[in-house]
Order: sequence, then C-alpha cells, then structure tokens
Amino acid sequence: MEDNKDEHFMRAALDEAKKAFAKQEVPVGTVIVCDGMIIARAHNLTETLNDPTAHAEMQAITAAASWLGGKYLTGCTIYVTLEPCAMCAGAIGWSQASRLVYGADDPKKGYTLIQGALLHPKTTVTSGILAEECGEKVTKFFKSRR
Repeated sequence: MEDNKDEHFMRAALDEAKKAFAKQEVPVGTVIVCDGMIIARAHNLTETLNDPTAHAEMQAITAAASWLGGKYLTGCTIYVTLEPCAMCAGAIGWSQASRLVYGADDPKKGYTLIQGALLHPKTTVTSGILAEECGEKVTKFFKSRR
C-alpha cells in the first residue's frame, strides 16, 4: 500500500520536473506531503532566479514551512525525483522531515557520496521509487544540452 502512495506522490513530483524541463532548468521536482495532502510543490529554478540555491527541495521546504507556520516538517514526507545534493540533504535534516523518498540516484552530486549525517537521525529514507522514469528526465535534459 505504501508503494502505491509513494508512486502517486512521486508522479506529482515528476509533474514538477516537467515544468522545470520546459523552462530549461535541470528537471528535478519535489512535493511535500503532510497527512496525505500535498502542502508544497516546487521545481528547480536556479536559472530562472539566477540563484544556485533555488533547487526544487529548497523551494518546497520554504513553501511547506510557510504553509505549516513553523520551520519543522515533522510528520511530513519529501518526495523528490532525484537524490538530493548535500545542500538539500542538509536543509532536509534541519527541517526535521520525517521521511525522504527519492526516485533516481545521483552518482555525481548526491548526498550519499558524502560521509556524515546530513539528514535528521529520525528521518527514514526510501529510494528508487519510479527511478527509471525520474532518471530519464535528467538524462534527456543533459543530452539535449550537448
């Protein structure tokens, strides 16, 4: 049952990644879910905002914290199409999100390459949800740029 929910929300994150792709941004999308409801959705905006910190996760965390009225995302699940980088994993850790679910691994910039505890100790991680579909978006984007 959890897998079906995870796939449902990952598809919403993929919709956000499509928006990024349409803007010629690296196609990464994020949704944040609390009590079964999407409370924030975002996609990469680094080119649009000329801001290297405008990753999908950062945008979504800010929106979710605003929606919740506080800085902690306890009880929330963050769905992201690509394994978060160290910056985003750190922000997820500081937000104290209860769960992180990501699609494709990022073998070049993903947080799992770094030794150390970036996530909050109570955050559980699920990876590989719609991994192929999520990875195809990023691969297609970079192939089109070469």
